[in-house]
Amino acid sequence: MSKYDQRAKKRFGQHFLHDRGVIDRMLNALALKDGDRVIEIGPGPGALTFPLLERLSRLDVVEIDRDVIAWWQAQEQVKDKLHIHALDALKLDIPALRKDGEQLRVVGNLPYNISTPLIFNLLNHPSHIRDMMFMLQKEVVDRITATPGGKDYGRLSAMVQYYCETDYLMKVGPGAFSPPPKVDSAVVYLKPRTSFPVEANDVELLSKLVAKAFSQRRKTLRNTLKDLLTVEQIESVGINPTQRAETLSVTNFVQLSNLLPPQETTEDTE
Repeated sequence: MSKYDQRAKKRFGQHFLHDRGVIDRMLNALALKDGDRVIEIGPGPGALTFPLLERLSRLDVVEIDRDVIAWWQAQEQVKDKLHIHALDALKLDIPALRKDGEQLRVVGNLPYNISTPLIFNLLNHPSHIRDMMFMLQKEVVDRITATPGGKDYGRLSAMVQYYCETDYLMKVGPGAFSPPPKVDSAVVYLKPRTSFPVEANDVELLSKLVAKAFSQRRKTLRNTLKDLLTVEQIESVGINPTQRAETLSVTNFVQLSNLLPPQETTEDTE
C-alpha cells in the first residue's frame, strides 16, 4: 500500500480523519457483517476505508477528487473488493446502486458544504437505505438530534427526525483530522423509520410548512402560518396558535401539514 501524499483540498472541504480510536468506535457502532452493502462517501486516504475493506467482501466508495480516485485505482491489493464511483455524492443514484440487493448502509466523513443537502438527497430514498453514519460538523449534529424547546431545534431537526431515528454517537475534536478543522465534529447515526406515529399525507407540504414555521422563529404560529392555516385549523389538532415553532414536536408538524389540501402549494422560504 502506497501512502497518500497529497494535501487536503479546501475546495472539497477535505479534513482527513486519522484518529484510530474514533474509527474503532465508529466501526463498533456499525457492527458490520460480511454481506452488508456499504457505501462510503469520500474515502480520502482510507483511514476508515481500509478497516471497512477488512470486514467486507465489497465496498462502494464515492469520490470527486481526481487525485484521490487515481490513488485508489493504483491500490492493487483492494481492486477486487473496492468499487469506485467517480462523481459528486449529490448525484449518486441510490435506487440504481442498490438494484435488487440488500438495503444500503451509508457512511462517511462529510464536508460541511454538502452535508445537509446530501442527507436530504439520501432521505428521498428511505426504503433503499438501512442506516447511515456520518461524521459532521458538531453544530449540524446538534441540530439534527435536537429536541423541541431548544435553540438548536429547527427545520433540519424536524425533517430528519420525521424520516429517521437519530442517535448522537460521539463528539470528535479537531485533533482527529488532518488538517485540523477550526470547529468540533461529531458522529451521528440515522436509521430510516419503517413506521410513523403519524404519517404525512405529502412530505413536500410538510417540508414547506416546517420551513414557513421556522422562517421567523420569534413569531407565533398564528403569524408564521397565517398564509397556510387559520387559527381554528391550528386549534383543531390541539395546538395553541400562540406557540412558537420550536415548541412543536415532529408529530405536531405532521398534524398541521395534513390539514393542507394536496393541491395547495406555498412559496418555499428556504
